[in-house]
Amino acid sequence: MTIVARVALALTLGALAGPALAAHALAWGDAPKYPPGFAHFDYVNPQAPRGGTLSLAGYGSFDKLNPFTLRGLAAAGLGTLMFETLAVSSEDEPFSMYGLLADDIRFAEDALSITFHLNPRARFWNGDPVTAEDVRHSFEVLTGRQAHPRFRQYFADVARVVVVDMATVRFEFARRNHELHMIIGMQLPVFSRKWGAGQPFDSVVQDEPLTSGPYRIERFDWGRTITYRRDPAWWAADLNVRRGMFNFERVVYKYFKDETARLEGFKAGEFDWVAENSAKNWARGHTGRHYDSGEIVKREFRHSNSAGMQGFVLNTRRPAFADVRVRQALALAMDFEWMNRQVFYGQYVRSPSYFTNSEMEAKGLPSADELALLEPLRAQLDAAVFGEAVMPPTTDPPSSLRANLRRALALLAEAGWKVDGEGVLRNARGQAFGFEILSYSKGLERIAVPWARNLGKLGIAARLRITDPALYQKRMDEFDFDVAIHLYAASQTPGNELLERFSSTAADGKGSDNFAGIRDRAVDAIVQRLLASRTRAELVTAARALDRVLRAGWYLVPHFYAPTHRVAWRARLAHPDTLPLYYAAETWLLETWWEKR
Repeated sequence: MTIVARVALALTLGALAGPALAAHALAWGDAPKYPPGFAHFDYVNPQAPRGGTLSLAGYGSFDKLNPFTLRGLAAAGLGTLMFETLAVSSEDEPFSMYGLLADDIRFAEDALSITFHLNPRARFWNGDPVTAEDVRHSFEVLTGRQAHPRFRQYFADVARVVVVDMATVRFEFARRNHELHMIIGMQLPVFSRKWGAGQPFDSVVQDEPLTSGPYRIERFDWGRTITYRRDPAWWAADLNVRRGMFNFERVVYKYFKDETARLEGFKAGEFDWVAENSAKNWARGHTGRHYDSGEIVKREFRHSNSAGMQGFVLNTRRPAFADVRVRQALALAMDFEWMNRQVFYGQYVRSPSYFTNSEMEAKGLPSADELALLEPLRAQLDAAVFGEAVMPPTTDPPSSLRANLRRALALLAEAGWKVDGEGVLRNARGQAFGFEILSYSKGLERIAVPWARNLGKLGIAARLRITDPALYQKRMDEFDFDVAIHLYAASQTPGNELLERFSSTAADGKGSDNFAGIRDRAVDAIVQRLLASRTRAELVTAARALDRVLRAGWYLVPHFYAPTHRVAWRARLAHPDTLPLYYAAETWLLETWWEKR
């Protein structure tokens, strides 16, 4: 077998090729934590009371109920509350899956197929059983031309989907891919063939999704609010992977146009819970009598998530950003240390890596294993890849902003840009260097404005453009921007998402996450090596090599991350005592919290 995916039935891997159904769970590179027949996940409260209404904040607007098409903005909560997958992850393991719609999983010994047997109890909200035909239909629709292109990229190595019988479906792969069997299980939303009643999928925007999840849509007002109500006949309510979860009777999203309105709405009682992304709001906004009295609780929750990389993404499709020396110069103008002291109350840590806060982060000189992967590509790579891992500029002594700006001017001069007598940076043709920073939130001014001020010292005119979320998303999908703030989130086991983010093919695919426009054969080769990893050690080596190449390319100006989830909530809400390890704050809330009785 090419991947160590041990099953928790004390079966040998060779036994998986036999006629018996394989296992309740798989884990990549390890054994699943939870044995067959386990009662519930450790981070839930199986005795949590059910009922009550949870009100949350949506941002901007929404104009569709289909989260899988390119155009439009889907309503908040659809994915988590309505759609189910064949398997679910455990949030206290790096990369494992346990059957949800599937009650048995067979991963082939040659790693070229995976077979799922469906739980006979699984039902859509209209009472229809979930069948293998529904699974195949979901896959074919999502990888078709009317769905968002990311699904075609994620599942490109699936050669075909075979309906073995009404309750059994097999996915066959065109090549070995270290995680494909896992993401098929955990990231393929399954919905009924009846959803949309035969309409083109990109026209199915106002029909309630016909799904098997815990909630249905009770009512909505386009762009303003949407209410979900727990399905009393939800088939998985007492399934071990769902016990103690999805406890609220109703979940309501109320939409706010900006962060100021959202914060004031929270303090006024318009919604119940918020994960705060603004350091300023956390330090100065979440204060007052409701906090002092205990009516609102404010707490930071630790997590072990890989932080990934957030930064100013530089669109290399624009000629001004085509030269790596220019991109590095722009990074030298960001003074994180000053911003963290003066603007962010010391709450952040600089992000050095595309895999920040994980074992995938490249450090120091390349290891022997990394060099074995990189050496065949040396002619295509920057020499910096083979030295100490590239780090973001710092202004901590003995470094300084003044020294960094001098270095930036030298790099710009090498690239053909010089400051004229009026203090404007121009190229040999006399064109001034200027660009727009695209954002959807006024709150991001605190990051963009100090950077733009320093760029001004280099003769560069950087303008912040704040637009509404719908237009922002459209421009990002069409790569119609100069610079934008983006977070490349990272999993504990990176895989197919890297194709959408960094591959040459994705650079031309509208709607992809390759916002920087990276077209690099060396990057393509390393991503393919990573996807073909046979062990976790090989995966880590390939990820570190990729990290070195991307960091040396200066495709974005690195930002920072918070090592905790900053959460404020009404005291009538409660959460389990045991925290998960790897979790998104709002998903954790929806899945495991409850209202006190």
